[in-house]
Amino acid sequence: MSSGRLSERTLRSLPREVSVPAYDRVGMTPGIVHLGVGAFHRAHQTAYVDACLSDGESDWGIVGVSLRSPDTRDALAPQDGLYTLAIRDSAGEQLQVIGSIQSLFVAPEKPGAVLAALTDPRIRIVTLTITEKAYLRAADGTLDGAHPDIVHDLANPRAPKTAHGFLAEALARRRAAGTPPFTVLCCDNLPANGATLHRLLIEFAALQDSRQGGADLARHIADEVAFPSSMVDRIVPATTDADRARIAKQLGVEDAWPVMTEPFRQWVIEDRFPAGRPAWEKFGVTMVEDVRPFEDMKLRLLNGAHSGIAYLGLLSGHATVDRAFADPSIRQFVDRLWAEAVPTLPRDAGLDTVAYTVELAARFSNTALAHRTAQIANDGSQKLPQRIVASALARLKAGLLPEHLSLVAAAWIAACAARGGTLPESHFTDPLDAALGDLFSSNLPTEEMTKAVFDLAGFAKGHPERERLIEFVATHLVHFKQGGPKLALAALGIGNEPPPPG
Repeated sequence: MSSGRLSERTLRSLPREVSVPAYDRVGMTPGIVHLGVGAFHRAHQTAYVDACLSDGESDWGIVGVSLRSPDTRDALAPQDGLYTLAIRDSAGEQLQVIGSIQSLFVAPEKPGAVLAALTDPRIRIVTLTITEKAYLRAADGTLDGAHPDIVHDLANPRAPKTAHGFLAEALARRRAAGTPPFTVLCCDNLPANGATLHRLLIEFAALQDSRQGGADLARHIADEVAFPSSMVDRIVPATTDADRARIAKQLGVEDAWPVMTEPFRQWVIEDRFPAGRPAWEKFGVTMVEDVRPFEDMKLRLLNGAHSGIAYLGLLSGHATVDRAFADPSIRQFVDRLWAEAVPTLPRDAGLDTVAYTVELAARFSNTALAHRTAQIANDGSQKLPQRIVASALARLKAGLLPEHLSLVAAAWIAACAARGGTLPESHFTDPLDAALGDLFSSNLPTEEMTKAVFDLAGFAKGHPERERLIEFVATHLVHFKQGGPKLALAALGIGNEPPPPG
C-alpha cells in the first residue's frame, strides 16, 4: 500500500533502488522556460537537464508552461514538480525521480505570469514541444493569419493564447527593457524545426508590426534571435492507470502522473546559443552545425515507420506497436518501407542507416512499452507530409517508385474512414476530422476522393509529381476498400493472398 504522495517531503523515504535528484532543488534557479509540458518533454528534455543539474549546473531549472490544459500542473504541483520516469524494456523497469521542473503555469489562467517568466533575465532558453498542429500553419506552410487564436493574439498581445503570441510579446518586452533575447529551441517533429518556427514567428511579428504602425519587431526577431534546429527521439507511450498503480506500489507513495519510456534516447542540436546553454554534450546530446541529415533520418525511418505501423496496425486489429510489428506482413512491409526511404536520405552525411534500422526494429519489438497504435495515429494530416510524402516525392523525382510509402498515406485515409465503423468513432483524432467526415460521406470515386484529401491536407501542393503520387495512393485505397490491409499488402506481394487481377 502507498503512503502519501510523491513530494520533497517523501523523497528521501523512497526505496534505495529508485534514483532521486542528486542536487539541492531549493538552490537551483530558472534558466529555461518550456512551452508544452507533455509526457515527451518530461521523458526527454527534463531528463537531460536533470543530469546537468546533478553535475552542478544549478542555474538551468525549468519553468513549465501548459498552453491549454491544467492537467499536468494539477498533477505535479502537489508533488513539488517531481514525478517518476519509468524506463522500461523487456528485461525490466528502472525508476528515476526527475526534479528539473521548478515551477508550472497554465497559460489560459495566468498569461501575465507566463510573460513575466519569459521576460525574466535569468531565462536564456525557451524550448517547445507543442505538437505539429499548434504551429498553426496554413496548407502552404505559412502562418495561418486567419486562425482565431492568431487573430486573438494580434488584438490582445498582453494576454496571448498561442506560442507565437507569447514568444513575440516576451521578445518585445525584453528588447524594450534592454534584456538580451532568449534562444528559441524547437523540439517538435517539424522539418528544419528551428528555421520553420523562426519564419512563422517573423510572419506573426510582421502582422503585429503592421497593426502598430511602424514597429520593427519582425526585423529584431529575424536579425537578433537564435533559433537552432534540433532532432529529438524517445518513444513515450501514454501513461495508464495500471502504470500509476504499479509505480505507486514500487515507490510506496502515489505519483499522479509518472511517465513511461524506453532506454533509448537521442537529442541532436545545432550549437547556436548566444545567451549560453547547459553542457548537454556531457550526457549524450550531439551538438552539430547542421541537424538536417539526422532529422531526415529520424522522420523518414522512425516516424515514417511508426505511422505505417499505426495505421496498418489499427486496420489489422493490433492495439500496440509491438503486436503490430510482430505481425509478419507488417514487419515485411516496414522493411520494404525502409528500403524505399533510405535512398532519399543524404549520402554524404555519414548516416549509418543499417545500424539505425536494426536499432529501430529492436525498439519496435519492446513488449514492455505497450505503445498504442491509436496514440501514434493522431494528427496524421500534420505528420505525414514530412514523414511519408516528402520521401515519396523524392523517389518519384529520382525516377523511383514509392509503392510502400504511398501505401502509408492510403492507410491513413482508410483508417480515418473506418472510424465509426470497424474502428471506434473517436479512436484517434485529426485537425481535419470535420472536413474529412464530409468528404467520406460524399461517396466520390476513389481517385477524386484521394485528390480531395490531398487538397484538404495540402499534401505535395505545387509539386510536379503530385498527380502521380495521388494515383499510387488511390490504387492502394481501392485495395483497402475491397479487402482491407490484407489485400492492400498482398497487392505488393506481402502475405499469403495473391494480388488482385489487373
